[in-house]
Amino acid sequence: MLDLDPIAVLLVSLILVAIAVGVSAFLRLGFERSIIWASVRATVQLTLVGALLAFVLSSTWDRVLAPLWIVTMVVIAAYVVSRRARSHRVFPAALLSVGGSMLVALAVVFGFGVLPLEPIQFIVIAGITIGNALPATVVAADQVTRKMAEDRHQVEGLLSLGFMARDAARFIVREATRVSLLPQIERTKVVGLVALPGAMVGLLIAGVDPIDAVIIQLVVMFLVLGTVAISSTTVAIVTARQAFTSDQRLKQMSDGRPPFRGDKRTQ
Repeated sequence: MLDLDPIAVLLVSLILVAIAVGVSAFLRLGFERSIIWASVRATVQLTLVGALLAFVLSSTWDRVLAPLWIVTMVVIAAYVVSRRARSHRVFPAALLSVGGSMLVALAVVFGFGVLPLEPIQFIVIAGITIGNALPATVVAADQVTRKMAEDRHQVEGLLSLGFMARDAARFIVREATRVSLLPQIERTKVVGLVALPGAMVGLLIAGVDPIDAVIIQLVVMFLVLGTVAISSTTVAIVTARQAFTSDQRLKQMSDGRPPFRGDKRTQ
């Protein structure tokens, strides 16, 4: 346990949050409620996760509960992506891409003995890969749905010229994938120059040799980059496919945005 008053530390750490809320209110940006809600939600969620982790790791069933925890994280991530894509049919692709990539990461880290195969390390590595893959994958799905609406006439024009649906949507998939991957690629480029990555910091604080910490961080970072790239690309392709009917037509709906398979309004 930390030899500090946890309440005092939390209150002090909220100084920048309070300043951000004050600036938003003063400039009438309208983000005050969102900032406060995000802070409260994060506090509640992390408290619950901490309590649940303590239960899992102290249980004699920890080697069974840890994999169940990871499966739950993958399912939630896939659900969030499919909701953003507005199609439940994207769920299997998100599940397989995020889950499959995460399994490869776990196999490399623990199969080659980078870290000992313990429940806590198992959960942490899975959480790092899934946590990094989810935002990028959500962005990819969101970008495809938005671009299909904004560039609908361009896509229909390509279809009218005889292009297959996958070819007509290729520029949208390419742009969506580029946008979703850009933050992770830039983060990888400047790692160590602008900020030290979290896994490496944790290892250094724990007393691990700096070179060993760097090697472990590189392994994790490369696996995360691969997971993000595979997940984002897969979901972007599948989401784009859901915008077309089986006879190569772009779906339409009343608000001008192309609906997707699985949407009740298209059935």
